[in-house]
Amino acid sequence: MTTNSESVTLINNSNGKQIDLPLHSGTMGPKVMDIRKLYSDMDVFTYDPGYTSTGSCKSAITYIDGDEGVLLHRGYAIDDLAENCNFLEVAYLILKGELPNAAEKAKFESDISHHSMLNEQVSFFYRGFRRDSHPMAVMCGVVGALAAFYHDSTDINDPHQRMIASYRLIAKMPTITGWTYKYSQGQPFMYPQNRYSYSENFLHLMFATPCEAFEPSPVLSRAMDRILILHADHEQNASTSTVRLAGSSGANPFACIAAGIASLWGPAHGGANEAVLTMLHEIGSVDRIPEFIAKAKDKDDPFRLMGFGHRVYKNYDPRAKIMQRTCHEVLDELGVHDEPLLKLAMELERIALEDEYFVSRKLFPNVDFYSGIIFRAMGIPTSMFTSLFALARTVGWIAQWNEMLTDPDQKIGRPRQLYVGAAPRKVQPLEQRG
Repeated sequence: MTTNSESVTLINNSNGKQIDLPLHSGTMGPKVMDIRKLYSDMDVFTYDPGYTSTGSCKSAITYIDGDEGVLLHRGYAIDDLAENCNFLEVAYLILKGELPNAAEKAKFESDISHHSMLNEQVSFFYRGFRRDSHPMAVMCGVVGALAAFYHDSTDINDPHQRMIASYRLIAKMPTITGWTYKYSQGQPFMYPQNRYSYSENFLHLMFATPCEAFEPSPVLSRAMDRILILHADHEQNASTSTVRLAGSSGANPFACIAAGIASLWGPAHGGANEAVLTMLHEIGSVDRIPEFIAKAKDKDDPFRLMGFGHRVYKNYDPRAKIMQRTCHEVLDELGVHDEPLLKLAMELERIALEDEYFVSRKLFPNVDFYSGIIFRAMGIPTSMFTSLFALARTVGWIAQWNEMLTDPDQKIGRPRQLYVGAAPRKVQPLEQRG
């Protein structure tokens, strides 16, 4: 971050006070006005619901240009990473700032593999949940409870303990997610296998059973790897900001990631791919698509096509192009093109890419649209979709948490408010209150 010689002058017409606010420049993106002295020097602060015009931190991890459809991790384009790296290479990059060489990659993969088991007592913790609990409720509880099992990695002031906690979370999330699914199905828990890659191991944890041998499909493993890469980090979104805010208080890493999972659970954030399948069920069949397309075009109709367009990207979501190709590879591998819901989804995709209404408004299918279809094709229930998102995003949350703790400008989060409640008043005796 560099400070420019230019600044913005702010004058308060009510009292004549004046302040020069310096402008900072990052590597890319718009200049940032530094308002840290605004309240102390001018006795005012900004009002920015949702913080959409506020930079809450400086970060070197992820850069997004929504207008141009650009997503970079540590300077590398997301499509470049998804085509040429596996998930743990990208995880290493996001955590450490550079892609690993062959020796670093081998060691990192070995370290992660050897942290993938859960304390056996955790299996009994699962049994305290109802079998029909929402998977995100279970994951919030289990991840938060890890602090009760791994006391040797909760000191946030010790860099070695932070590293061990980071590795443990990345390694154990596939096991936690797989066990969450198995528990909901009444199936026995499967244990991680160090001979598998990260994505192969996750498919094993999800779909293997003790009664027969399981060999992960290379096509499905590669698809899962891409899905994890495409969801690994996405700058200062709601869940990442939640992790940073929780971490700013000094909370342990397991509590911070549990907070991120809770935030991700919301349908406006991580629940979007789940909403896509709900919408497809509502439409029901291909012959009803024109009716729902008309509803989507009617500004007075509350119906919206889920999985189309993006709040940040005003162009084609760069992740969606990779996910689109991956989606068709998975459908070809599984041979499920004639499954009614997937057939419906493919017809919706065709219309959105050809219809002038959607093209002119850049309402292209996004990453949530395709990931939902892939999960459906693989036999993953809709209720698990957001849990897989949490699995992928854990590395981003951990990297952002680590970055925050080592930032010399870091302070405990304390947003201001515009108070619009009652003015000061006296408490009336009970008998005098009307």
